[in-house]
Amino acid sequence: MSQAVPAHDSHANVSPQTYPPRKAVFGWILFDWAAQPYFSLITTFVFAPYFATHVAANPASGQAMWGFATAAAGLVIALLSPVLGAIADAGGRRKPWIAAFGALFVIGASIMWIGKPGDTSVILPLLIAFGIATVGIEFATVFNNAMMPTLVPPERIGRLSGTGWAAGYVGGILSLILVLGFLAASGETGRTLFGFAPLFGLDPATHEGDRITGPLSGLWFIIFVLPMFLFTPDRAAKAPALGAVREGLRELCETLSTLPRQPRMLTFLIANMVYTDALVALFAFGGIYAAGTFGWQTLQIGTFGILAAFSGTLGAWIGGKLDDRFGPKVVIAGSMSILLLACAAILSIDRDTLFFVFKVAPPQPGKLFGSPAEQAYLVLGFLIGMAAGPMQAASRTLLIRLAPKDRITQFFGLFALSGKVTSFMAPLVVSIVTAVTMSQKAGMAVLVVFFSAGLLLLSRVRA
Repeated sequence: MSQAVPAHDSHANVSPQTYPPRKAVFGWILFDWAAQPYFSLITTFVFAPYFATHVAANPASGQAMWGFATAAAGLVIALLSPVLGAIADAGGRRKPWIAAFGALFVIGASIMWIGKPGDTSVILPLLIAFGIATVGIEFATVFNNAMMPTLVPPERIGRLSGTGWAAGYVGGILSLILVLGFLAASGETGRTLFGFAPLFGLDPATHEGDRITGPLSGLWFIIFVLPMFLFTPDRAAKAPALGAVREGLRELCETLSTLPRQPRMLTFLIANMVYTDALVALFAFGGIYAAGTFGWQTLQIGTFGILAAFSGTLGAWIGGKLDDRFGPKVVIAGSMSILLLACAAILSIDRDTLFFVFKVAPPQPGKLFGSPAEQAYLVLGFLIGMAAGPMQAASRTLLIRLAPKDRITQFFGLFALSGKVTSFMAPLVVSIVTAVTMSQKAGMAVLVVFFSAGLLLLSRVRA
C-alpha cells in the first residue's frame, strides 16, 4: 500500500510534469496526416460523389443510400466509443487500440475497390465496407486524441490541435493531387487533370481511378501512422485486459451518473452533438450536392476539394493560434457562424441562379468552373474549409480544458459519443427529406437548422 505524502511536504515531493521530445509530437501530428485522405478521398470529394452518380441509379437515391450508411456507422461509433474509452483509461495503453482499429479501417477501405459503375449487386457490400472503414478510423481517432495532454503543456494544447488538423488537411490536399493528377482520368479524354494517362493502367471507362481511392487511403494510413507508433510514447499498462474492462465500465457508469452535476461539460457535449451532426452531413453531401447540381465529375469535385482542403489547412493553423489567445469557445462560435451562413448561401445557388433572384449563364460542358454559379460555390467551399478545421480542432481542446485528466480517454469517448450518438440523425434527416422530395436542395436545407441549434447551445457553455 502506498504511503500518503504529509501535507507540509506535498509541494516538495511533487515533481513538475515532463513532456516528450519533439519527435514524439511530430509522430502524433502525423496521425491526422495519415487519416485525412480517407475523409478527403472517400467520404467527401471522390468516392462518395462517384457512388451517387455512377454506382447508384441516380444522384438523389445515391445521396440517400450513402446517408443511411453514414448514419449506421455513426450509431455503432456512438454506442461503443465511451465504453472503449473507459476501458482504455483503466488499462492505460492507447496504441494497441489504435493498431486494432487502424487494421479494421484498412480492411474496409481496401474492399471499396469492388464498387464498379452500374453494378447494383455491389451496392450493399460496398456500403458495408464503407461502414467498417468509418468505424475503424473514427475509433482509432478517439484513442489518438486522448494522447494530447501528455505531449505538450496546457497552454500549447490549442496550437497542437490546430497543427494536427492543418497537417491532416495538407495530407488530404496531396492525396487529392495524387489521385486527380495521376490516377483518375476523365471518361471523355482518358487523361488526368495534369494531362497524363492514368498510372498502373487504371481504366477510365470503369472508373478505376475513383475506386482506387479506397485501397490508396488504407496504404497511406499504414505508411504515415508508423512514426506515431515508433516515436510517440504510450501510457504504461495499469491493469490486465479483463480487469481493465471491469474497472473501465465501473468508471464509465460513475462518470455518466455525475454528468448532470457537471453542467458545463454536459451542455458542451450536447452542443458538440448537434453541430458535429451538421458538419458530418455537410462533408458527406457537399460533393454529392455539387455533382447533382452542376453535373461535376471527379476532376471538378476533386479540384474543389483541393481548394477546400487548402483553406482548411490555413484555417486550422490560424485557428490554433486564436484558440490559445482567445479560447476555444470563441473559435468554435465564430467558425460555426461562418458555416451557417455558407450553408444558407449554398441553398440560394442553382445551375443558372445566384441568391435566388439573379439569372446567370449555366455551366458549359468542358469548361472548368466557367459559370458564375460554379464560381460562387467555389468561394463558399473555401469559406467552409476555413471554418471547419478550426471548429473541429478547437472542440477537442475545449474538451481537454473541461475534462478531468485521469479520465481523458473516457471523456474523449463521450466526446466521440456526443459527436456520433446522433451523427446518424443529420445524414438520416437529409436522406429522408431528399428521398421524399427527390430534391437535393430540400435535403441540404436541414443543415441550417442543425447549425443554428448548435450555435445556440454553445452560447450557454461557460468555458
